[in-house]
Amino acid sequence: MSLKLGVIGTGAIGQDHIRRCSQTLLNSQVVAVTDINLQQAAKVVSDLKLTAEVYPDGHALIKAPEVEAILVTSWGPSHEEFVLAAIAAGKPVFCEKPLAVTAEGCRKIVEAEVAHGKRLVQVGFMRPYDEGYRALKAVIDSGQIGEPLMLHCAHRNPTVGENYKTDMAITDTLIHELDVLRWLLDDDYVSVQVVFPRKSSKALAHLKDPQIVLLETAKGTRIDVEVFVNCQYGYDIQCEVVGETGIAKLPEPSQVQLRSGAKLSNAILMDWKDRFIAAYDVELQAFIDGVRAGQVGGPSAWDGFAAAVAADACIEAQNNGQIVKVALPDRPHFYG
Repeated sequence: MSLKLGVIGTGAIGQDHIRRCSQTLLNSQVVAVTDINLQQAAKVVSDLKLTAEVYPDGHALIKAPEVEAILVTSWGPSHEEFVLAAIAAGKPVFCEKPLAVTAEGCRKIVEAEVAHGKRLVQVGFMRPYDEGYRALKAVIDSGQIGEPLMLHCAHRNPTVGENYKTDMAITDTLIHELDVLRWLLDDDYVSVQVVFPRKSSKALAHLKDPQIVLLETAKGTRIDVEVFVNCQYGYDIQCEVVGETGIAKLPEPSQVQLRSGAKLSNAILMDWKDRFIAAYDVELQAFIDGVRAGQVGGPSAWDGFAAAVAADACIEAQNNGQIVKVALPDRPHFYG
C-alpha cells in the first residue's frame, strides 16, 4: 500500500517534492495539499493531475484522517507550528530546513518528540544522502586516512538576489555544512569565528561577501568553510579532509570531459537543484520507506537543533568578530 502524504506548502520546493513523490518515488501518494495561496495549491493539483484534496490550512490537513504522513515545505517561520502539530497528532513529518527559525523553536520540537516517545521527525538536510558525501564518509570511517585533523570546505553560488543579507550566508547557505560536517565527522562544534576577506565588487552594497567560517570540534578538528555567494562561475561545493596519513576529497559531480577549441574542460553546474537532485530523491524515499517500516530515520530533530545552535553562534561571531563558544546541551539518550 502506498503511503498517503499531505504536503503543506506548494512553492518551488513543495512542487518539486509533490512531483517526485507522485511520479518518481515508490510507494507514495500525495492525497492532500495546502498553501497560503489556495489557488496555487489547486493549480499544482491540476497541473500534476493528482487526485488530492486542497485543504484550507495546514492544521486541517494534519488532522485529515486519510493523511498518514506530512511534508512541511512552507515558509520557514511556519515550520515549527506545523511540525509540533504533526507530533501532537502522532503523524510522521518530513520538514524542509529550517526545522524552526530559532534554536529555541527547535528545542521545543525536540522536547515534544521526546515526550511522544517515538521518532516522528526527519529534517530535510539532503547532503548525507548525496553519493559523494557518502563515499567520503566511508573513507573517513574506514580509518584509511587516520583521524581527521583539518577540513577545508567551500560553498559557492554564482549569484544571489537583492533580498539576500549577510546573516543568510549562515542561516540559508552554511547551514548545510553545519549539518553535514557534524555527520561526516560524528562530532560536535565547540567554537566558531567568522572573518571577512576583501569584499567582492560583484556583491550587493548591503552584503559582506565572501566570508570564512572557522569551526572547532569537540575532538579538536579544525574546519574552515569559505562562503562565497557571488562567485559568478557556478555552483561549487568543495570538502577536503586532511587526515593523519592521507587526504580525502569530495568527488566532483559526474560531467563529460570535453576537448574542443584547444581546451580541455569540464562543465560546472549553475544550480543547487541540479547538483543535489539525486540526493533529494534518496532522502524522500528513505522517509517514505522509514514510515512504512514504522521507524523514521535520517537527520533528526536533534540534528536540526544542533545546526540551529551552531548557526546562532556563527551569527554572533559575524557581529562581534570574536571566537564564540557553541553551547550545545547534552544529547538526549532518545536520539542515540
